Amino acid sequence: MTATVQSELISSIRSIPDYPKPGVMFRDITTLLGNPRAFRRAIDELVHPYAGTKIEKIAGIEARGFILGGAIAHQLSAGFVPIRKKGKLPHDTVRIAYSLEYGVDEMEMHRDAIQPGEKVILVDDLIATGGTAEGAVKLLQQMGADIVAACFIIDLPELGGRRKLEALGVNVRTLIEFAGH
Repeated sequence: MTATVQSELISSIRSIPDYPKPGVMFRDITTLLGNPRAFRRAIDELVHPYAGTKIEKIAGIEARGFILGGAIAHQLSAGFVPIRKKGKLPHDTVRIAYSLEYGVDEMEMHRDAIQPGEKVILVDDLIATGGTAEGAVKLLQQMGADIVAACFIIDLPELGGRRKLEALGVNVRTLIEFAGH
Protein backbone atom coordinates (compact mmCIF):
# COMPACT_ATOMS: atom_id res chain seq x y z
CA MET A 1 0.00 0.00 0.00
CA THR A 2 1.33 3.42 -0.91
CA ALA A 3 1.93 6.25 1.53
CA THR A 4 -0.70 8.24 -0.37
CA VAL A 5 -3.37 5.58 0.28
CA GLN A 6 -2.37 5.34 3.94
CA SER A 7 -2.59 9.11 4.26
CA GLU A 8 -6.01 9.11 2.61
CA LEU A 9 -7.29 6.44 5.01
CA ILE A 10 -5.87 8.20 8.07
CA SER A 11 -7.39 11.54 7.05
CA SER A 12 -10.81 9.90 6.54
CA ILE A 13 -11.01 8.67 10.15
CA ARG A 14 -12.46 10.93 12.82
CA SER A 15 -10.65 11.02 16.18
CA ILE A 16 -12.78 11.74 19.23
CA PRO A 17 -10.89 12.55 22.46
CA ASP A 18 -12.06 11.23 25.82
CA TYR A 19 -14.57 8.74 24.40
CA PRO A 20 -15.87 6.45 25.81
CA LYS A 21 -13.89 7.58 28.87
CA PRO A 22 -11.30 10.23 29.74
CA GLY A 23 -7.86 9.53 28.28
CA VAL A 24 -9.10 7.43 25.35
CA MET A 25 -8.80 8.68 21.78
CA PHE A 26 -11.64 6.95 19.89
CA ARG A 27 -10.96 6.20 16.22
CA ASP A 28 -14.29 6.50 14.43
CA ILE A 29 -14.43 4.79 11.03
CA THR A 30 -17.97 5.96 10.25
CA THR A 31 -16.43 8.92 8.41
CA LEU A 32 -14.34 6.49 6.33
CA LEU A 33 -17.46 4.44 5.59
CA GLY A 34 -19.28 7.57 4.46
CA ASN A 35 -16.47 8.54 2.07
CA PRO A 36 -16.98 6.41 -1.07
CA ARG A 37 -13.36 6.71 -2.23
CA ALA A 38 -11.82 5.92 1.17
CA PHE A 39 -14.25 3.06 1.80
CA ARG A 40 -13.48 1.54 -1.61
CA ARG A 41 -9.73 1.90 -1.03
CA ALA A 42 -9.92 0.26 2.39
CA ILE A 43 -11.90 -2.71 1.05
CA ASP A 44 -9.59 -3.04 -1.97
CA GLU A 45 -6.52 -3.04 0.30
CA LEU A 46 -8.03 -5.66 2.61
CA VAL A 47 -9.05 -7.87 -0.34
CA HIS A 48 -5.92 -7.53 -2.49
CA PRO A 49 -3.65 -10.10 -0.77
CA TYR A 50 -6.36 -12.77 -0.97
CA ALA A 51 -7.65 -12.19 -4.52
CA GLY A 52 -7.38 -15.39 -6.52
CA THR A 53 -7.11 -17.60 -3.42
CA LYS A 54 -9.84 -19.91 -2.21
CA ILE A 55 -11.37 -18.17 0.78
CA GLU A 56 -14.64 -19.83 1.71
CA LYS A 57 -15.91 -17.60 4.52
CA ILE A 58 -15.43 -14.14 5.92
CA ALA A 59 -16.24 -13.93 9.63
CA GLY A 60 -17.14 -10.43 10.80
CA ILE A 61 -17.19 -9.30 14.41
CA GLU A 62 -20.24 -7.28 15.44
CA ALA A 63 -20.83 -4.51 14.41
CA ARG A 64 -18.35 -2.79 12.11
CA GLY A 65 -16.89 -6.13 11.10
CA PHE A 66 -20.27 -6.84 9.51
CA ILE A 67 -19.96 -3.81 7.22
CA LEU A 68 -16.38 -4.53 6.19
CA GLY A 69 -16.81 -8.29 6.12
CA GLY A 70 -19.86 -8.16 3.87
CA ALA A 71 -18.00 -6.04 1.32
CA ILE A 72 -14.92 -8.29 1.49
CA ALA A 73 -17.03 -11.45 1.17
CA HIS A 74 -18.69 -10.01 -1.92
CA GLN A 75 -15.34 -9.16 -3.53
CA LEU A 76 -13.88 -12.61 -2.78
CA SER A 77 -17.06 -14.52 -3.67
CA ALA A 78 -17.08 -15.98 -0.16
CA GLY A 79 -19.83 -16.58 2.36
CA PHE A 80 -20.26 -14.31 5.38
CA VAL A 81 -20.47 -15.44 9.01
CA PRO A 82 -21.63 -13.00 11.70
CA ILE A 83 -19.98 -13.30 15.10
CA ARG A 84 -22.35 -11.67 17.56
CA LYS A 85 -22.83 -10.90 21.21
CA LYS A 86 -24.64 -13.71 23.00
CA GLY A 87 -28.37 -14.02 22.58
CA LYS A 88 -28.59 -12.29 19.18
CA LEU A 89 -28.61 -15.32 16.85
CA PRO A 90 -31.83 -17.31 16.32
CA HIS A 91 -30.51 -20.83 15.65
CA ASP A 92 -28.28 -23.38 17.41
CA THR A 93 -25.08 -21.57 18.41
CA VAL A 94 -21.62 -22.17 19.77
CA ARG A 95 -20.42 -19.61 22.33
CA ILE A 96 -17.18 -18.49 23.92
CA ALA A 97 -16.34 -16.13 26.79
CA TYR A 98 -13.66 -13.51 26.15
CA SER A 99 -11.88 -10.86 28.17
CA LEU A 100 -12.60 -7.16 27.88
CA GLU A 101 -10.62 -4.34 29.42
CA TYR A 102 -13.02 -4.27 32.38
CA GLY A 103 -14.57 -7.71 32.54
CA VAL A 104 -15.77 -10.67 30.51
CA ASP A 105 -18.38 -11.01 27.76
CA GLU A 106 -19.55 -13.78 25.44
CA MET A 107 -19.87 -14.04 21.66
CA GLU A 108 -21.41 -16.67 19.49
CA MET A 109 -21.97 -17.88 15.96
CA HIS A 110 -24.28 -20.41 14.42
CA ARG A 111 -23.02 -23.94 14.93
CA ASP A 112 -23.43 -24.73 11.21
CA ALA A 113 -21.77 -21.53 9.91
CA ILE A 114 -18.30 -23.03 9.48
CA GLN A 115 -17.37 -26.50 8.29
CA PRO A 116 -14.09 -28.01 9.53
CA GLY A 117 -11.20 -27.07 7.25
CA GLU A 118 -12.90 -24.10 5.60
CA LYS A 119 -10.55 -21.22 4.85
CA VAL A 120 -11.72 -18.18 6.81
CA ILE A 121 -10.67 -14.55 7.16
CA LEU A 122 -11.68 -12.76 10.37
CA VAL A 123 -12.56 -9.06 9.94
CA ASP A 124 -13.14 -6.10 12.23
CA ASP A 125 -12.48 -2.38 12.04
CA LEU A 126 -9.81 -2.06 14.73
CA ILE A 127 -7.47 -4.16 16.83
CA ALA A 128 -6.60 -2.71 20.24
CA THR A 129 -6.04 -5.05 23.22
CA GLY A 130 -7.15 -8.00 21.09
CA GLY A 131 -9.57 -9.51 23.61
CA THR A 132 -12.54 -9.60 21.25
CA ALA A 133 -10.51 -10.74 18.25
CA GLU A 134 -8.80 -13.43 20.34
CA GLY A 135 -12.21 -14.72 21.44
CA ALA A 136 -13.39 -14.79 17.81
CA VAL A 137 -10.25 -16.66 16.72
CA LYS A 138 -10.75 -19.27 19.44
CA LEU A 139 -14.42 -19.63 18.50
CA LEU A 140 -13.51 -20.18 14.84
CA GLN A 141 -10.76 -22.64 15.80
CA GLN A 142 -13.21 -24.51 18.01
CA MET A 143 -15.36 -25.02 14.90
CA GLY A 144 -12.38 -26.28 12.88
CA ALA A 145 -11.84 -23.20 10.70
CA ASP A 146 -8.54 -22.76 8.88
CA ILE A 147 -7.96 -19.08 9.73
CA VAL A 148 -6.03 -17.58 6.83
CA ALA A 149 -5.79 -14.11 8.40
CA ALA A 150 -7.36 -11.55 10.68
CA CYS A 151 -7.81 -8.19 8.94
CA PHE A 152 -8.39 -4.75 10.42
CA ILE A 153 -8.30 -1.21 9.09
CA ILE A 154 -6.69 0.17 12.27
CA ASP A 155 -4.04 -1.17 14.63
CA LEU A 156 -3.30 0.43 18.00
CA PRO A 157 0.06 -1.35 18.41
CA GLU A 158 0.80 -0.07 21.91
CA LEU A 159 -2.15 -2.10 23.23
CA GLY A 160 -0.71 -5.41 22.00
CA GLY A 161 -3.70 -7.01 20.26
CA ARG A 162 -1.78 -7.89 17.12
CA ARG A 163 0.86 -9.73 19.14
CA LYS A 164 -1.88 -11.65 20.96
CA LEU A 165 -3.31 -12.96 17.67
CA GLU A 166 0.10 -13.70 16.19
CA ALA A 167 0.90 -15.75 19.32
CA LEU A 168 -2.13 -17.89 18.35
CA GLY A 169 -0.55 -18.46 14.93
CA VAL A 170 -2.84 -16.04 13.08
CA ASN A 171 -1.51 -13.84 10.28
CA VAL A 172 -2.65 -10.25 10.99
CA ARG A 173 -3.17 -7.62 8.29
CA THR A 174 -3.79 -3.99 9.17
CA LEU A 175 -3.87 -0.93 6.93
CA ILE A 176 -2.94 1.92 9.27
CA GLU A 177 -1.70 2.51 12.80
CA PHE A 178 -2.43 5.13 15.42
CA ALA A 179 -0.27 5.69 18.49
CA GLY A 180 -1.87 5.57 21.93
CA HIS A 181 -5.30 4.40 22.93
